[in-house]
Amino acid sequence: MGKKGDLASQKRAASFLLKPDLVPKLFGAFAERYALRPGGYTRIHKFGNRQGDNAPQAVLELVDNPRDLRYELTTRAIGWDILREKLRRQAPVSLINQGAIGTQDIVRTERSLGFGEKGTLRPMTRWNLQKMLRFRDQDAFLDVSRKASDYVVSEQYGYAFQTPSHDLS
Repeated sequence: MGKKGDLASQKRAASFLLKPDLVPKLFGAFAERYALRPGGYTRIHKFGNRQGDNAPQAVLELVDNPRDLRYELTTRAIGWDILREKLRRQAPVSLINQGAIGTQDIVRTERSLGFGEKGTLRPMTRWNLQKMLRFRDQDAFLDVSRKASDYVVSEQYGYAFQTPSHDLS
């Protein structure tokens, strides 16, 4: 409804929204955020059963929001996989000196791999990366690379201090 933006859609939305002040947000910010997305605007996290009547509970989350939990967890998993692979090939001392060089190339390669192809990331992490970036722009790709690189650097130093991003190329 928010994508259409016509008066009939606004009236339909106002009829079932519990807070009428959310209608402008639905047809403004949310319509812009999901303009290019063909569907799948929400994610459901099952939350167990309620004590007392044992009714199932869930948390409904809008995807691609600024505090998207899956986005953060996926970037950490990417960083961990990259660090694991680099530690397999290099000594820890040389890895500390080099930092997270090549993270952007790894993310670009993993984004284009198909099902069953061998890569640096674990299959589920690769699948989450591809799913997460499917409807996002180029800035999201760069943001994922930067966050994964930051995570690699912070893991190298054992969270002793946070360093700025190294060269991602």
